[in-house]
Parts: sequence; structure tokens; C-alpha cells
Amino acid sequence: MKDAFRWGIIGTGGIAIAFATDLQRLPDHRVKAVGSRSVKKGHAFAAKYPDCKAYGSYEELVADPNIDGVYVATPHTSHVSNTLLALRSGKPVLCEKPFAVNSAEANLMIDAAREMNVTLMEAMWTRFLPHIKKTREILRSGVLGEIISVEADHGQRLAPLRIPRLMLPEFAGGALLDLGIYPISFAHMILGVPEKITASSTFTVEGVDAQTTAIFDYASGAQAILTTNMITQTPCRAVVSGTLGRMEIDSVFYNPAPMRLILNDGSITEYPNTYEGHGLREEAIEFARLVRTSKLESSILTLNESYEIMKSLDEIRSQVKLTYPFE
Repeated sequence: MKDAFRWGIIGTGGIAIAFATDLQRLPDHRVKAVGSRSVKKGHAFAAKYPDCKAYGSYEELVADPNIDGVYVATPHTSHVSNTLLALRSGKPVLCEKPFAVNSAEANLMIDAAREMNVTLMEAMWTRFLPHIKKTREILRSGVLGEIISVEADHGQRLAPLRIPRLMLPEFAGGALLDLGIYPISFAHMILGVPEKITASSTFTVEGVDAQTTAIFDYASGAQAILTTNMITQTPCRAVVSGTLGRMEIDSVFYNPAPMRLILNDGSITEYPNTYEGHGLREEAIEFARLVRTSKLESSILTLNESYEIMKSLDEIRSQVKLTYPFE
């Protein structure tokens, strides 16, 4: 297709495969190139998509003039270097969550995007899903009244798998950045930047967080209670409660999911999940729109908000003494 948005993907892991697979549902998006440090993995990935070229280095990929945007799908610790490489080559970047390892890295990325006048967006795919769009509409309507509390959790039994990027400090492992980013980003979307954060964690023998709970306090008196862990499967639900009712998002809240509005007058409105596919393509649609209209960031998830979310993660890590050897 002549006007298809042409993607270059950095990385060949599970999230890169899921993203590329979901893009196949869009008639005007194409995976045109992939960059991998492993030539074998790069060619295996490229073989799945028509006219997709495999590059043995990220430098070659970002230099490709036939790429409209770059999706960074590498581990957390590589986000800043991969994103800066692409931005400084003039390529718009959709960078996987968490946006970076810390707010200092996020700031470098944002400064580079603004200096180069190039689009940059965090790939927090949940923000762009239909049920989250409906959530924002409900909140704007005022039907819930004043928001009093947000509760969200994300727990998966991943620790027994011994995945290095989750288990090792040198890869910024632990539950917080990989899983906790979802409830924390959700709370930021609902209530904004917290006035105070109180956090507690338990740790693995490797020195990363196995479980973390954070309470966000806001000037309005509202609170967000957010939990994450990688040692057990939790409900993975979200509840937003106001003075006039509450909204419940079923498991898994950060995926396409059913939800309901329960008001104090006894009325219940159900919102079933009819979405097909993974859902990663929604962020791709928004990103392509930004690039095609010469917008530098999305109003759905601004660069400042991505930065503020990283600052919240920094504060949690500071309180629980979760550190990484490269910082």
C-alpha cells in the first residue's frame, strides 16, 4: 500500500512479535525492517512479514530511509540508548514501557526529541485501548462525583521462570518497572501527580523487588492503592471510586477488558469486552497519526506525564532502596 506507515522494529523478543502480529490487523501499517544483534533472530523475525528487511545492527536500521517510525522493543536498560540513536537519526520513536529506567534517562530522551523536532511517545498501550477511552469519558462526565480512591494491582507468577531481565539488577529487574508500571500509570491518568508517596517492598535473593505496594496521596484527599508482584497471580483489576459511585474494570484491567459503572442510586451499566486482537495496534494508530500530522507528542499520554510517572517510580525505588548497579 502506497501510503502505509512503515515500521522499523528494534528488538525481536516477545513484545516485538506481539506488536508486529497485531499490526497485521491494520491495512495501512507495515513492518518493513527489524534490527537485531543476532543475525539469525533478525532473519527469522523478518521472514514472517512481506518485504521486511533484517539488519544486523540498530545503526543500520535507523539509517534506513524507507522507515517512517521506530518501535523500541528492547529490555528496559536499552530504552534510552536505542531511543536516542533513533531520534538523533531523525526517526520518530515509539518506546516500550517503562519509558526509561529513571527520570534522568527520560529527560534525556525528551530533550533529544524536542531538539531534533521528532515525535516521541511511550508505548503504554493500555492508554489507547477502547475501554480506557470509555473510562476517561466517564470520568469527564462527572457521574462518579469527586474521585476518592483508585485501586489497581498487577501480579503474575513470573519469578519461578527465572527470566534474567526480570530477576537481575543489571537488567533493572523486579516487579516494579515491568509490572507495576501499569497500575502506577493508571493512577496518574486518573488523579495526576501525587503529593506524597509511601511505598514498601519485599526482595528476591538477587536484590530486586518481588513485591511492591505504594500509596499515593493527593492534595484533594484522594488516595491510590497500587500493588504489584512477580511471585503470585493476583486479580489484576482496577476500581475507581467516587462520591456518587464506582467503576470496576475486570481482569486483566490493562488489556481489553469488560467493565461496569455502579452508581449509588443502584443503577449498573455494563460495558462488555468485544475487542478482537491483542490491542497493541491502538498505540500504533495514534503514533502514526502524530507523525503524519507533524505532532511531537500525544495528548493521550504526554511526554511530561511519562516523565512524571518515571519520577514516581524513582521515589518508590528510593523509599524501598531498590537500586541498579549501572546508576
